[in-house]
Amino acid sequence: MRLGRIPYVNCYPVYAAMDRGVVACPATVVSGTPAELNDRLADGRLDVSVVSAVAYAEQGSAYELLPDLAISSDGPVRSVLLFSRRPPEELGGTRVLVSASSRTSVLLLDLLARDRWGVAFETAQAPAEPGDLDLLAAVPHEAVLVIGDAALLLGARHTYPFVTDLGEAWKAWTGLPFVFAVWAARRDADGAAVRDVHRALLASRKWGLAHLDGLAAQAAAATGVDRAACAAYLSGLDYGLSYRHLAGLTDFLRRLAARGVVPDGTLAFLGAA
Repeated sequence: MRLGRIPYVNCYPVYAAMDRGVVACPATVVSGTPAELNDRLADGRLDVSVVSAVAYAEQGSAYELLPDLAISSDGPVRSVLLFSRRPPEELGGTRVLVSASSRTSVLLLDLLARDRWGVAFETAQAPAEPGDLDLLAAVPHEAVLVIGDAALLLGARHTYPFVTDLGEAWKAWTGLPFVFAVWAARRDADGAAVRDVHRALLASRKWGLAHLDGLAAQAAAATGVDRAACAAYLSGLDYGLSYRHLAGLTDFLRRLAARGVVPDGTLAFLGAA
């Protein structure tokens, strides 16, 4: 059994107990960016993984969702940020750099731009990882969408006069949480083994949420971001998948399906663990 994980701070609460041996992990853990894990689950190199909401929608007929497990925000997410030199409502006709690591975040930005702010702009690929942030200055742009740990780092620099949190913008627009990522299993994976992995993930999450202070210290050491900022970030994320989260996810996917971006379908869940 092969289990995918994103090595970003936002996954610490779900994997930390397994990393420390507090909870036994019944799978080989494979790390990668969101885009890499999306591809690996799709082509069978992974059996279970955290994947973007859009990746699930695109491959829904081949996947089952693991219940009660997601990366969501009910307001600010703090790690999916649009940094800009002008307000987002004034970005029409400008050049916006976007992360190649998360198609979900890029599509969320597109929805907000067109349907919320009423603007359209040119997009180009931006450096997405923390070590590449210094390269931004060499690329002409009016705004840049950055995700994950790189967003936390860039936010701490206070380089741009305007910072728009896409989780907060979605909540203000729809009144619903936004689900950035879910855990999914391939339908052709061994069902009993998948349920074992699901139980381990839930147990590990329970431990992680009870030890957020220690995880914030770990995050600060790994990223160089202030510990208090890391603590606020982790405590602001939601790792469940309640009816409200499902309503937000369904709304997002419905909007994308109306544009022909993803298939129009229903969410399918793994049988109760």
